[in-house]
Amino acid sequence: MTQLHIGVIGLPGKWSSEALAQAVAQHTGHCPVIDIQDVWLNLEDQALYWGDKNLCEFDALLVKKIGKSYSPHALDRLELLRIAEAAGVRIFSPALNILRLIDRLSCTVTLSNHHIPMPPTCITESMDVALSAIKRFGSAVFKPLYSTKARGMKVIHASDDLDQQCQHIAAFQANNPMMYIQKKLELSGRDAGMVFLGGEYLGAYARISQNNSWNTTIHSGGRYANFNAPQAWIDLAYRAQDPFNMDFTTVDVAESEDGPIVFEVSAFGGFRGAKEGMGLDAAAAYAAYAMQQLK
Repeated sequence: MTQLHIGVIGLPGKWSSEALAQAVAQHTGHCPVIDIQDVWLNLEDQALYWGDKNLCEFDALLVKKIGKSYSPHALDRLELLRIAEAAGVRIFSPALNILRLIDRLSCTVTLSNHHIPMPPTCITESMDVALSAIKRFGSAVFKPLYSTKARGMKVIHASDDLDQQCQHIAAFQANNPMMYIQKKLELSGRDAGMVFLGGEYLGAYARISQNNSWNTTIHSGGRYANFNAPQAWIDLAYRAQDPFNMDFTTVDVAESEDGPIVFEVSAFGGFRGAKEGMGLDAAAAYAAYAMQQLK
């Protein structure tokens, strides 16, 4: 078999991107980490350039990170990869599939259409509707449509003074015209990342709050731990990830008073959580899966 030419779309120097590139290089001898902000498209010759290399001539590209943070710009960057796909380059995961997960609203609508239980959620551009949602929920989490690790999220309580509520909503809406509002549930201080590779369940890790934060993210001081997921959680996570056809992803699941619920399906998956929480070398597993798919 001819030596495959594979790259990782990611952030040079960042652990998960480098780990994936090193894992691929174990099979191919070399695998660059490609920062997509350095990639440019020339439609005259249907070429996608990174330096002097045309990514349309690669055999495959594994997408680990599309930028330092989620934003509408990430959607534009993913569109570039569709040119490589049209040229026959295998993209892990396909660009359109990732596109549906970068935008929190797109992910939520798909989950809802497939009857996946989620926290009560309101989507609106109206101040009055937002105030009504806070009153109905008691406490509400306002979430940016493009964010990870709870960045930019704001909790607003019905017990707050009305003027305070309006001020908080206005400040949030200044950067988020379409407001994504979810009921703040009383959880156990733990949620789980359910890991899937090629649609097959590999295991789960827990994120555990350490400082009474309302969320469990590592960004907010949480820690990873092993988690033996109940079968009901596994079945739910499987149904949640299935519509997106991702090569690698994690599904965020938590226990509510009404049973397990899904918060989101990840566009890129959690390598560090898998490694520290469940002892899984997700980079090595993903690289081996990609090589098998390319045979």
